[in-house]
Amino acid sequence: MKRFLTVILIGFALVGCASKAKIQQEAQAFLDAYTAEYKALAYAADKADWKSNTMIIEGDTTNAYATRKAKEALAAFTGSSANIEAAQEFLGRRNKLTPLQVRQLEKILYMAANNPQTVPDLVEARIKAETEQTEKLYGFDFKINGASISTNDIDQILKTETQLPRRLEAWRASKEVGASLKDGLVNLQRLRNETVRALGYNDYCSYQVSDYGMETQELLDLMLQLNRELRPLYREIHTYARYELAKRYGVEEVPDMLPAHWLPNRWGQDWTSMITVEGFDLDGALQDKTAKWLLEQAERFYISLGFPELPGTFWEWSSLYPLPPDAGYKKNNHASAWHLDLDKDVRCLMSVVPSSEWYETTHHELGHIYYYMSYSNPDVPILLRQGANRAFHEAIGSLLGLASMQKPFIAHLGLLPTEAQAHELQSLLKEALNYVVFIPWSAGVMTEFEYELYAKELPRDQFNKRWWELKSKYQGIVPPSPRGEEHCDPASKTHITDDPAQYYDYALSYVILFQLHDHIARNILRQDPHATNYYGDKELGKFLRDLLYPGGTRDWRELLRETTGEDLSANAMLRYFEPLMAYLKKANEGRKHTLPDV
Repeated sequence: MKRFLTVILIGFALVGCASKAKIQQEAQAFLDAYTAEYKALAYAADKADWKSNTMIIEGDTTNAYATRKAKEALAAFTGSSANIEAAQEFLGRRNKLTPLQVRQLEKILYMAANNPQTVPDLVEARIKAETEQTEKLYGFDFKINGASISTNDIDQILKTETQLPRRLEAWRASKEVGASLKDGLVNLQRLRNETVRALGYNDYCSYQVSDYGMETQELLDLMLQLNRELRPLYREIHTYARYELAKRYGVEEVPDMLPAHWLPNRWGQDWTSMITVEGFDLDGALQDKTAKWLLEQAERFYISLGFPELPGTFWEWSSLYPLPPDAGYKKNNHASAWHLDLDKDVRCLMSVVPSSEWYETTHHELGHIYYYMSYSNPDVPILLRQGANRAFHEAIGSLLGLASMQKPFIAHLGLLPTEAQAHELQSLLKEALNYVVFIPWSAGVMTEFEYELYAKELPRDQFNKRWWELKSKYQGIVPPSPRGEEHCDPASKTHITDDPAQYYDYALSYVILFQLHDHIARNILRQDPHATNYYGDKELGKFLRDLLYPGGTRDWRELLRETTGEDLSANAMLRYFEPLMAYLKKANEGRKHTLPDV
């Protein structure tokens, strides 16, 4: 009650003709009071959410209930009519406020649109539905032939198994979770749309896109542009994969489209394990390392650039390794970084094992952690402790992940003999099987499916049909056999449930990643962008700290332009993979290209 009284009094103070200094003072008093309450409520919600993701006990609804109640309390505050009205009234006099105050007030309104208390029953229903859907997703018992199997084990089968029947079993098992989530997704489609419409947004997709200062069609056009620019290269990769995998699996007639179970990833978003680079056996080099070593080595890298050690609480409170078989509970196995109190409490949720994938992932996730730590400073208000835009966070994580996988970096760590002669074009192909292959998936399939799910209110009886149409169109991937509407394969992707209508963040992050990497390689390290060693470079460390420090206090376009000298562009990414085209065209001589234009 006290916080709402404060808001009302401030509202009365604004009625008269107040001076610029007086209005700024009153705005700051409101922001300070709002921030204190917001931080406490957000921390409680994040701690409850953390427990829901790290301790999933079948049949026990205690965590789900606690998470729902904490999120409801946060939603009631951020979406309160009093706070909305106060923020709107202050913004009505934005010319008398500081730029930092304007940014915070706009953030308050953006958060309010996700939980407007003008429709409290709707918000409560949505929170309850999201919590239940998350528990179903991460508590699902994956099975092959009746025996439980972890997602790590499924992933390993898809990466290494050469017998197609065994691959098909694993792939089908990975999709079974979707059917159990279909009813919940239909419900969330409605609840998410109706929630944001209460504050004037057309649909949930347009709400999420607005955080970039963009219209939905503008974003869709940008995603299509990325797909078209990279299509010639992706077509060569797609052709190469069809023929090479047919040979691997002993299939004489090469299919025009790639069967989904042929690929080394459940969604076909990353094909890197298709090839092993000669002279570059990182998995072999890591066999005598522990999972703990991978994490500590990633920390040592950041320290070498001039960043501080991770806080002791990071190691104490994070969930970093796979659960033992007899744990008695499950956890979310998807790697993630958390900033629970928007200050010192930073954690990671991972299931690290000694492998090249987890080696890269540890560097990536600690990139998020050090971003959190960098903008948790006195110059960045709590409400603006975020990336310059949502894609920036992933760009930084992926940038440091890419750096950690380049040959000179790995040789520096003693994981690869300095005299080892890795096949440079194979190395470039392996990177393309990650970064280029990801664009049709992220900027195409995921972005367009979620756009249609929310903006076009895609009917329930078309979920799977439309999903596979988009996968065929953008990725050139088809299901092993027809997948009817008894399935819900899009729901097998975790982001559909817990990070909705934002997957284009990852596509944009790759564009930003290569733009930053190109600048770092050419202008700071003065090295070939294909063979860099970031390790221990203090000038690079200062560049990164200066980039990360402002958080969300700066316009992301201005920050990118000042940092790299360019506006957002895929040019750096295209330049990076330019040498690969001739190699692939030679490898694909005499082969049939079947991937159409988009």
